[in-house]
Amino acid sequence: MWRMLWRDKPATVAALVLTLLVLVAVFGPMLIGDEANAQDLTRASRAPLEVDGWLYVLGTDQLGRSVLARLVVAARTTLSVAVPAVLISLVVGSLIGMWAGYHRGWRETVAMRVADVILSFPSLLMAVVVLYVFSPSARNIVLVLALTRIPIYLRTARAESAELASRLFVDAARTFGAKSSAIILRHVFPIVLPTLLTVATLEFCFVMLAESSLSFLGIGIQPPDVSWGLMVSQGRTYLQTAWWLSFFPGLAIVVATVSATVLAAWARLATDPGQRWRLTLPRRQRRRAVPAPMEEVR
Repeated sequence: MWRMLWRDKPATVAALVLTLLVLVAVFGPMLIGDEANAQDLTRASRAPLEVDGWLYVLGTDQLGRSVLARLVVAARTTLSVAVPAVLISLVVGSLIGMWAGYHRGWRETVAMRVADVILSFPSLLMAVVVLYVFSPSARNIVLVLALTRIPIYLRTARAESAELASRLFVDAARTFGAKSSAIILRHVFPIVLPTLLTVATLEFCFVMLAESSLSFLGIGIQPPDVSWGLMVSQGRTYLQTAWWLSFFPGLAIVVATVSATVLAAWARLATDPGQRWRLTLPRRQRRRAVPAPMEEVR
C-alpha cells in the first residue's frame, strides 16, 4: 500500500496535507498557547507580512488577533466536529446495514424504510432546524450531522452484504455451524470495509463543508470558540478592506476537502483487487486503460 501510494504523486501529496492538518490540529494549539485570543487594537486589520513575527505572517483581524493562530485553533474545532460525526455514522450505519443485508426479510425492510425517511429530508436543512430549536453547540452539531449521514453507510453496507450473503464461502461458514455475528464480522466486514472507507472519506468532506455552512449561517460553532466556517462568516463583512480574514480559512477548507477527495479516489483503486493494477500505470494512461486479464489480476 505504501509503495502504491508513493507511485501516485497527487495521492501522496493529499496524504501529506491531511497528515499535516491532523498534526497541526492536535499539537498546534499547545504550541501557540493563547495567542489566538490575544487582542491588540494597535495591530488591527493588518495585511499579511505587514506585522513582524511569524504568527502574523497571514495578517491580523479587526481586533488585532493573529489570523494564523486562529486558523490553527479552528483546525482542531473543525476536525473535532467532522471526525466524530463521520465515525459515529460509519459505525452505526455499517453495523445496521450489514445486519439487515445478511438476514434480509423484515430486518432489511425496516432498516431501509427508516433510512428512506431520514433521506427524505435534506440533511443540511434538518441540521438547520434542529440547531435552531436546540442550542447550537459542537456536541449538537456532531449528533445531528451523524444522524443525517447514517443512511449513506446503511444503504451501502446493506447492498454489499446482501450480495455477499449468497456467496459460497458464506454458505460454507453456515454449514460448519458459524454464528451469524461471526460470519458478518469475519467474512462480510473485511470485504465491505474498503467501500465503506471510501464513502467515509468523501463524507468527511461533506461534514466539514456542512459544519462550515452552519457556522457561516450563525447556528454552528459559537464564539469564543472558532472554526474555519465561523472565520469565513466573521470576515465576510470586511471583504473589501480585509480580504485575508475570509480568504485563508476558505482556502483551508478547499485544501482539506480536495485532499480528502483525491485520497478517496486512490483508496478506492488500492483496495479493489480488480482495479489495483491501474495504479501501476502512468497517471495519463489510466483513463484509457482496458481491464487486465484475470490471470494478471490474480
